[in-house]
Amino acid sequence: MSKAHPAASPAKDIATLSFEDALKELEDIVKRLEGGKSTLNESIADYERGTLLKQHCEQQLEAARLKVEKLIPQPDGTMKTEHFDHG
Repeated sequence: MSKAHPAASPAKDIATLSFEDALKELEDIVKRLEGGKSTLNESIADYERGTLLKQHCEQQLEAARLKVEKLIPQPDGTMKTEHFDHG
């Protein structure tokens, strides 16, 4: 018999999670899915929540990337900031 785990919270709750909390929950879901001891319905719910958590983490990483600025030394010795361009 499968060990029960808490039912997935509504997707709106994911938006309130920090990156670290969302990543931790996603890691826990992966462990449960890899363990193969959940029921089919639990596995489906975990997979769906994991997908939403992954999207949330990716959005937070992209937002952080857009905030990163690079410092560019100027000839007069001052520094100018410019948005980071990955390209």
